[in-house]
Amino acid sequence: MAAIDKRLLLSLPKKSDNMFSQEKSDLIARVNDALNDVRPHLKTDGGDIEVVDITDDMTVQVKWLGNCQNCNMSVMTMRAGIEVAIKSKVPGIRQVEAIN
Repeated sequence: MAAIDKRLLLSLPKKSDNMFSQEKSDLIARVNDALNDVRPHLKTDGGDIEVVDITDDMTVQVKWLGNCQNCNMSVMTMRAGIEVAIKSKVPGIRQVEAIN
């Protein structure tokens, strides 16, 4: 529980953050919305995906969770499922990459 609370606190915008932080939060919310269309398929196989960051060059960084971490089909799932779902709902995203 303490780890979750710490991550939540670290992810909250600070008072000194500018409008860019709010825009980034909105983008991450839209990416998560797009991923919600794909998550049921991942969960069927015991996996999931988490948005870690969106870089300045509009690259979405994700982390595979559960069985997706070691799945030999994760590259195919990334290109044919995850990336297509995100790009279709969030124009401007250049690419999606797994950081694990």
